[in-house]
Amino acid sequence: MNNETLLLCEAQILTMTEEHPQPFVGWVGVVGNRIALVTDSSSEAERFRAENPSCRTIDCRDRVLMPGLVNTHCHVAMTLQRNYADDIPLMEWLNDHIWPFEAQQTPDEVALGAELGIVEMLLGGVTSFVDMYWDENRIADSAEKLGIRALLCPSCLDSNMENFERDLEALLPKCNDRVRAGVGPHAPYTVSKENLLRVKALAEKHRLPMTIHVAETQAEMESVMQTTGMRPVEWLDSLGLLNERLIAAHCVYVDEKDRATLRERGVKIAHNPTSNMKIASGISPIEKCLEEGLNPTIGTDGPCSNNDLDMWEEMRNTSFLAKVSSMNPLVLPADEVLRMATVYGAEAIGHGGELGIVKEGALADLILIDIQKPHLQPVNNLVADLVYCCKSSDVETVIVDGRVVVENRCLAGVDLPDLYRRATAAVERIRKAML
Repeated sequence: MNNETLLLCEAQILTMTEEHPQPFVGWVGVVGNRIALVTDSSSEAERFRAENPSCRTIDCRDRVLMPGLVNTHCHVAMTLQRNYADDIPLMEWLNDHIWPFEAQQTPDEVALGAELGIVEMLLGGVTSFVDMYWDENRIADSAEKLGIRALLCPSCLDSNMENFERDLEALLPKCNDRVRAGVGPHAPYTVSKENLLRVKALAEKHRLPMTIHVAETQAEMESVMQTTGMRPVEWLDSLGLLNERLIAAHCVYVDEKDRATLRERGVKIAHNPTSNMKIASGISPIEKCLEEGLNPTIGTDGPCSNNDLDMWEEMRNTSFLAKVSSMNPLVLPADEVLRMATVYGAEAIGHGGELGIVKEGALADLILIDIQKPHLQPVNNLVADLVYCCKSSDVETVIVDGRVVVENRCLAGVDLPDLYRRATAAVERIRKAML
């Protein structure tokens, strides 16, 4: 995929910036992988066209142009386990179903599952995602091939530390500005003190961000308390793992003291409401996190515990779950939720000020949404329209790093029926191997 100089014409632009908080009709120019023009002036647009005579113009009338969405917690290759094991408590789900399935997967099948998940995300307007899984070096191949932006974090349990280190070693040479590496210890109840410190040392050596499941379930709380005498946040803080480069996933059971510690350390929270509802983990106090200055983000979790990778559904659930759990319809209004999925997500992955916004000089990760749909009309409030009504299928065009990767809902170079056949065949092979 090559970069083209682009001029996106007469779009309804939602910049997500403080300078332009209200949507307006205008033009966006892209040169290389950066946004070079954001204007409501037709004469400025014509000047850009004259200065870039070979630029490609895209008619964006009746389309919303906005930043791509950032999914800050995912296990993308788990598409192969979608609907494989449902309606089961978390620990039974992991021990009796998911981990035995994963034990039979080959690296090629992990890459295949990732390909299917990345296709789903791109078609739904996700331009960046954070992943925690095994064989991330192979997931990097899928991310590079399909053109998405990714922060890939090889995961570890106490039982697979050597595999984790090999995975990280194989991943690092494949990284670039778009596909980056992190580390992803699974959780404080599955990774010992010794191994958490081992992962921390690797992160510091390579200057890598980290992600980890934190305070997801009551069972986890009890396990960590019994083992360490501390709550998960307190335990991780005592080991020096909490800092501004850490994304803490879930944070369902975080009290006022925990939240203060997370805020002081600059930790980013990845909220996963749909997964938390499905597994009955509980409800994260996201409205309190926002009130206290934590700026949480949104993730889908894996397509086995959700069971999709739809960030529009996730935004809607984020707002509605917070309202009903607090019995306050004023909390998490649509504009705040959209910031969680764009601006705050970009900050969490180390791209604050250059992703999650439409601004001159920012990276060109953009999406176009067709709002000429019955469920999106009439447009009384554009942001509410997007957060409460929009579907993944409304995303029409996706640009990542200045490249058009989805156009008219078609992903270039991807044979979808063949992808589905290969995924089905992989699951059939794994199921037989488990017998």
